[in-house]
Amino acid sequence: MENKKLTIAVTGLNNIDSPGPGVPVIRALKKSGMDIKIIGLAYENLEPGIYMPGLVDKSYLMPFPSTGSEAFLERLAYVHEKENLDIVIPNFDSELFLFIKFNDKLKQMGIHTFLPTLEQFEERHKDNLPEYASNYNITVPESKPLVNIKELENLPKPLSYPYYIKGKFYEAFKVSNLAQSQYYFNKLSAKWGLPVVVQQAIQGTEVNVIALGDGEGNTVSAVPMRKQYITDKGKAWGGITISDERLLEITHDIIKKTKWRGALELEMIKTDDGEYYLIEINPRIPAWVYLAVGAGQNLPEMLCKLALGEKVEPVTAYKTGKMFIRYSWDLIGDISDFEKIIVFGEL
Repeated sequence: MENKKLTIAVTGLNNIDSPGPGVPVIRALKKSGMDIKIIGLAYENLEPGIYMPGLVDKSYLMPFPSTGSEAFLERLAYVHEKENLDIVIPNFDSELFLFIKFNDKLKQMGIHTFLPTLEQFEERHKDNLPEYASNYNITVPESKPLVNIKELENLPKPLSYPYYIKGKFYEAFKVSNLAQSQYYFNKLSAKWGLPVVVQQAIQGTEVNVIALGDGEGNTVSAVPMRKQYITDKGKAWGGITISDERLLEITHDIIKKTKWRGALELEMIKTDDGEYYLIEINPRIPAWVYLAVGAGQNLPEMLCKLALGEKVEPVTAYKTGKMFIRYSWDLIGDISDFEKIIVFGEL
């Protein structure tokens, strides 16, 4: 891999209050020392990653995955024809299904990915979490998927206020009464579709792990962190790497039992009495990935090597006490760049 310049396409350039992982993934790749060309794949014309100086070599607008697989693949083929892509790193849950489904077709085109299998992707959905927990001996909060707003009026015990109401792909809101839950049910179902998931709130500290599985049951990379500041959308705006052997044991166990292929994030609550509750599994690189890089594990670089079929030795060492803080930055650009994206769909 060292002898060849790689062209790597990355999605998730929406570095806003609910940031996508694309910008930190690109920062990680640039820090790796690999000889690379970065292609940004954006879904909206105001995604900041398009305009950040020195971040991407070229950007292309993509149709939303919801528009259908034909338009999506056609556009990706156009980008590939122009740029000769080696690797694509998709960073949104909502687009992963298409990339996984057409993995073989992409490979025939010469485009490599390193993603979970369709079975792995489907079984860890929020609405499948109780069954997932049973299969892999993990503790999860009481939860229930809902397809009708009337179900909120008569939730099965022991579900009780306060609880979280979660969108199919993104967003979660803590509610303490029926009016709040009905409001967020309508908001989340309109935005992300059904089902909407109700999950019991657990008192404790939110701890997360970013990890990379090689598809054979081995954990190639894993870094745990504790959230220090959480936004109203449930996003980590600050975090610190921690030493937590039990958390890493749970991560290794899940990857071993599922033979997880690709990146993932485990979101967990650690209670005061030392119990760990799994609240969510994100089947891709999380937006706080650059903290792992700062702690000594460049997960996007390792993922690229695995995508190209290279053997990657597991990395276990990382620095604890490394901290990240997000911040806003006013980016000054030129209207002509915006016009090019609007008119031509590329910049």
